[in-house]
Amino acid sequence: MSLPAPSSDALAASHALQHLIAADIARAPGAIPFARFMELALYAPGLGYYSGGAAKLGKDGDFTTAPELTPLFGAALAQVAAAIIAQSAPRILEFGAGTGKLAFDILSELAAAGVALEQYAIVELSGELRARQQEKLRAFPQVVWLDALPDAWDGVVFGNEVLDAMPVHLVRKTAAGWRELHVTIEAGSFAYQEQALGGELQRQLAFQIGAEAEAALPEGYETELHGTACGFMATLARMVAKGRGAAFLFDYGFPGHEYYLDQRDKGTLMCHYRHHAHAEPFYLPGLQDITAHVDFTAMALAAQDAGAAVLAYMNQASFLIGAGVGELLLRTDPADAKAYLPQANALQRLLSPAEMGELFKVLVIGNNVALPPALAASDRSHRL
Repeated sequence: MSLPAPSSDALAASHALQHLIAADIARAPGAIPFARFMELALYAPGLGYYSGGAAKLGKDGDFTTAPELTPLFGAALAQVAAAIIAQSAPRILEFGAGTGKLAFDILSELAAAGVALEQYAIVELSGELRARQQEKLRAFPQVVWLDALPDAWDGVVFGNEVLDAMPVHLVRKTAAGWRELHVTIEAGSFAYQEQALGGELQRQLAFQIGAEAEAALPEGYETELHGTACGFMATLARMVAKGRGAAFLFDYGFPGHEYYLDQRDKGTLMCHYRHHAHAEPFYLPGLQDITAHVDFTAMALAAQDAGAAVLAYMNQASFLIGAGVGELLLRTDPADAKAYLPQANALQRLLSPAEMGELFKVLVIGNNVALPPALAASDRSHRL
C-alpha cells in the first residue's frame, strides 16, 4: 500500500504494540480471535490507537467526524436534546466524546437558548482524548467524566461513531460450515487462521443473520459478528429503561437485510490512516483506526430485548433536517459569503447522499418520552 510514512516515534510505538500482541498470541497459545486483536490494537493501555497519544480526528488525524466539520451538527442535536430534556431531566450523557467538540457545541447552543443543564457526563476510554476534552470544556462546570455507566439515566444520551469502533469477530463460511478467523503469526507477520465456531458465536450468527438468510450465503462469504456492540446496546437499553429519556446513536452501517448481501462477501471491516481508507487491519497496529459498519437491525433488537423502545431509525440527513439544521444555517447571513459558504459546504457533506447523509444512520431508543414531530415523521424503523 502507498500510505504516508509514520514518524520514528510512532513506528516504535507500533512495534511495541506488535510485540505485546505477539505475546498475547503466544499465551493463547498460538492464535487469538480477531476481536481480541482488534481490542488490543485499539485499546491496549498506552499503545492502542485510542489509548495512545497520536491525534486521531481532524486534518491532523486519520479521519473527520461530523462535529469536526461544523458546529451546526451539535447545534441541531441541542434542539432535539432540549425537547427530550423537557420531558425527562436536564442531563446529557455522551459516549466517546472525541476532542470534546460535540459537547462544546451542544453546551454552547443550550446555554444560548436558556436551557439550564444540570450535568453533561462523558464516558471516555482514551486518557489522551479525556485530557483534550477537559481542556476544551473547562468553561462548563457541569461537565463530569464517568468511568462506568450509571445504573439508570434520566435525560439524553448521545453516541457519535461509538458502535463502529467496538471489537468484532470475523467469520467465514466454508464447505464444513462457519469458521471463526483467529490471528496467528506466520513467518514473523500476523496472519489469519480458521478455527471452529464456538457456541456463543453460533448464537450471535443466528441472531444477526437468521437461518434462512445464512443458508443462502455462498461458500467463502466473510462477515463480522457484533457481540460486543450488541452487549453494549443491551446495557444501554437497561439503563434507559430504568429512567426516562432517549439515546441517539449515530454511525455508518445498514439494516440487516442490506448488510448481508452477496456483494459484501468480504465483510465491511475498514481501516483509517491519515485520511486514507483501506482494508488491512494488520498494517501498523496502534497507528490506524479499525472499524466495521454497524448492523442496525441487530442493535435495535438487542436494545428491544433488553427493555427499551425503538423510537426511530433514519438516515443522518433526515435526522438533521428534522432537527432544524436548515434554519440553523440561516442564522448566518447568506450575503456574508465568507461566513456562510464554509458552513453551507460542511452541511452539504453531512446531508448529501453521496457523502454522509445516507451512509450514516441514527438509531433512537428510549423510554417514556416522545420525539419532536418533525423527527418522528422521518422514522424508518419499519425497514430494520
